[in-house]
Amino acid sequence: MSEESGFEPRISNAEVKARWRIDASEHPDDRPLAELNPGHGDWFEQNKALAVFDRLRREAPVHRTQDSQFGAYWSVSSYDDVKYVDTHHHIFSSDIMNGGIRLGGQPLTEPPPDLFHLPMFIMQDQPVHDEQRKVVAPMFTPTRLAAMGEEIRQRAGEILDNLPRGETFNWVREVSVDLTGRTLATLFDVPQEDRHKLIHWSDTVERIGDPDYFETPAEGFAEIWKCFEYFNGIWQERQAAKVPGDDLISFLAHGEATKNMAPNEFLGNVLLLIVGGNDTTRNSITAGVQALNRYPEEYDKLKADASLIPHMVSEIIRWQSPVAHMCRTAMQDVELGGQQIKKWDKVAIWYLSGNRDAGHFADADRLIIDRDNARSHLSFGFGIHRCLGNRLAELQLRILWEEIMKRFKHVEVVGEARYLNSSFIRGITELPVRVHDR
Repeated sequence: MSEESGFEPRISNAEVKARWRIDASEHPDDRPLAELNPGHGDWFEQNKALAVFDRLRREAPVHRTQDSQFGAYWSVSSYDDVKYVDTHHHIFSSDIMNGGIRLGGQPLTEPPPDLFHLPMFIMQDQPVHDEQRKVVAPMFTPTRLAAMGEEIRQRAGEILDNLPRGETFNWVREVSVDLTGRTLATLFDVPQEDRHKLIHWSDTVERIGDPDYFETPAEGFAEIWKCFEYFNGIWQERQAAKVPGDDLISFLAHGEATKNMAPNEFLGNVLLLIVGGNDTTRNSITAGVQALNRYPEEYDKLKADASLIPHMVSEIIRWQSPVAHMCRTAMQDVELGGQQIKKWDKVAIWYLSGNRDAGHFADADRLIIDRDNARSHLSFGFGIHRCLGNRLAELQLRILWEEIMKRFKHVEVVGEARYLNSSFIRGITELPVRVHDR
């Protein structure tokens, strides 16, 4: 990785942040279009990202950022163009050697040291992608998910019953994180008391470049490597089992396409499953409470008709767009939106922006819990990389809201939300609430 990229592992995070910092008083319309850097995490932490993409959809749906902490890249912001890139994997590569799926990745002629190189199947092209994905896909069949439903319901009820009454608390920590952590521990078949470690490693992935947590990205990667140390013994134990277990680590340990993975590739795929199982569900759980408070008429609809919950779940996931972008690398010259994208150019497809495209979703900035086309949202992606656990995410959200509506007449937001400094995961870190029993 070059020093022009803010992700060179040993450059100080504070130096990178100071060089590229966006002042809190600045609005996205203040900058010349050519200087707009949509991928800057400050826009997200300041809750201004939607204004960035409103502007791009109006003025430059396919936009070139020449100078940024990530290097040069294109932003694709309209619904149709995002879907086009996502479904043409032969033109737009996700492979880690071509730059991977996040801003900052660069094409490589050879892998960097293992500590900084974490292959995972979402960052593989065919045929490796499909071969490895098929290994873990059986965990997410309708039959398995149905079997998990009652366990999720029991845990959701327990979490809600133990919430403090008559006082303010952080919904993110007490509900969103706890439910997703418990589900992750079940998927990996590790002790429930270790679920906090899984959440910590998921959080660390998004905080590698944050000087408030790590002085350099290398320190963040070293913390992530503790995840390998934790799972290595579990991996060896389950690989030695004559009868494979019924969990994700056992699937990986016995799958033909995954059983001989190098340590860094094993870690990469474990992290993919942890982050994928945590961030989408967790941030959608929080966003649902936030959005219903922002649009009380929609909350009234829900209170009048709880059968809207399954439909509302899709709308919440659209409205939040918990994975804000994915990156691709152009493998040939291609025209998109009237712009000439060259081979090896980095292309960020903004699910967040496509999900707010009024050309596809009427009144797109509003939460409408009975929206006709909510399920056509981009949040799970399309094509070969469509989110493997999308049905599990929807299941957890549906069950949680069913249990919420049984217990509470209102979950009231009583303070300002705080947001994650990341343009990859659109995360909410704090949401102060009070619950009011029925």
